[in-house]
Amino acid sequence: MMHPIATFEGLGVALATPFSQAPRGGNPLLGSGAVDLEAFGRLAARAIEGGADFLVVLGSTGEGPTVLSEERDILVARAREVSCGKPVVVGTGHNSTREAASLASKAQAAGADAILVVTPYYNKPQPAGLVRHFEAIAAAAPGLPIIVYNVPGRTGLNLQPKDLDLLWELPAVIAVKESSGNLAQIGEIARRLPAGKLLLSGDDGLALSSIAAGAHGLISVIGNILPRETKTLVSLALAGRLREALALNRRLLPLMDALFLESNPVPLKAALALCGLSSDAVRLPLVPASEATRERLAFLLRDFDSLSTALPAGETALEVAV
Repeated sequence: MMHPIATFEGLGVALATPFSQAPRGGNPLLGSGAVDLEAFGRLAARAIEGGADFLVVLGSTGEGPTVLSEERDILVARAREVSCGKPVVVGTGHNSTREAASLASKAQAAGADAILVVTPYYNKPQPAGLVRHFEAIAAAAPGLPIIVYNVPGRTGLNLQPKDLDLLWELPAVIAVKESSGNLAQIGEIARRLPAGKLLLSGDDGLALSSIAAGAHGLISVIGNILPRETKTLVSLALAGRLREALALNRRLLPLMDALFLESNPVPLKAALALCGLSSDAVRLPLVPASEATRERLAFLLRDFDSLSTALPAGETALEVAV
């Protein structure tokens, strides 16, 4: 199903991939059990019910690099089942162009509405190599929209605005998820943004500033826990109601920051467990959150009444934590 470009504006939730806890006596190298498809479905449905405009599956937050090939299609299918017609974006990035192209083709066959493609990590390609990388991916999945993902903290490569200009020339590239954390760079991307292309913030804590600078929305981590509040923040910012957006942002910011006390999605998985939404299991080389991180999250989560719908009757996030 082809969606108009406007459907990728607003709030996208970068879904976590819940795993069952590793069975006792199992292979310690695995670090977690199987994909918990039931918990994943609940998480995706919760995001949609909270107002998410689209879902992102198998990105950094979804631990895409450690999800097995046979698990990917199942997750995409489940997301589509509960998305109520909202677009499903699938992470298909890889530092091998052939592998990235193969993942894109498989995502398209599985029903992806768009793909999120991180710039190649480790290889450190030149600008011409970046263009050819994305050209090959576009050729492997004809007609499938591409959201370029710039996250130099993970890739070691910062996609400069002048190099992004080259990618905008590819018809398949419709948007960039910008996670450089550099507001000056975000502002320059917004200034140079061609008509018909989208700038999406990739950092919860910079969403308000990015939208004020010209971004069209946010791909969010905190939206897994507080989709309704996150949607409200994005909507207020896009409507220019900055005073109200600032007040809500101040309330959310401590939790946004806490979700990055350790590598994403480790704190998020801990928070989801505290809220009774999934286990805290992650796959190696990640390990579960420290006790200090859990205590900080438990302290912050108690302030959000909307989490009561995700908890067993009569319990609060703090009570679950302790």
